[in-house]
Amino acid sequence: MSLMNSATRKSPTVKTPKFKSLQQAARDFRFLLNRGYPRKAALELVGNRYGLTYGDRHLLHRGVFSDSDSESRLKKKVFIEYIRNKDLVIDGHNVLITIEAGISGWPLVLGDDGFIRDISGLSGSFKKTETTEKAIQSIIRAIKKIKPSQTLLLLDAPISKSGELAEAVRDYLKKENIPGDAMAAKVPESILIGFPGVVATSDTAIIDQSKKVLDLAGYILRKDIELKSLIRLNRKERSVGKR
Repeated sequence: MSLMNSATRKSPTVKTPKFKSLQQAARDFRFLLNRGYPRKAALELVGNRYGLTYGDRHLLHRGVFSDSDSESRLKKKVFIEYIRNKDLVIDGHNVLITIEAGISGWPLVLGDDGFIRDISGLSGSFKKTETTEKAIQSIIRAIKKIKPSQTLLLLDAPISKSGELAEAVRDYLKKENIPGDAMAAKVPESILIGFPGVVATSDTAIIDQSKKVLDLAGYILRKDIELKSLIRLNRKERSVGKR
């Protein structure tokens, strides 16, 4: 089944932030989080202090975390070799959108916790395009290489045409003789959270409630794409910038 539309998705309204203006803001935000300030209030305080745009604040929200949260998630993060012969569940839209953003050259952020995230805000308006098909193919290639015992790719049913997308993924899995399935679920989190195998996601809420997590999108993008748009908010006292 082809997922290609007549036109590819247009780039979202995301501007690459000015790293100099974000440098101290990122440090201050992290400083407040490390001292127990509520995340929302801390971001508002720092954002107002430095006159940050919505996009700048969203970037900080996606990339900056307290040291304790970052270290806890890093301990759960597994290397790709760990997946062999393990059950794998994939947070479908989360992984797809991140890969699509990387393929399209849109800004991505490498979080303090070691996970790559998109900052496009496309989840609510996600639609299949040619880039979606490329992203799916890259996921299938990765699964074929890392050889989990079983793979389940979950999609958010409320997002338009998720059932059709799941059917396309099933076709790919069958064609490549990969043990697994794909499905659209009303609440994917109910399956993702507490999954006994490995969870592929960059969603912080899911990571925090999982035991073993794979940054599948990050693995694929680092391997296949020259990530010129990757933004790194350094946890050390040096600089905020690209990596």
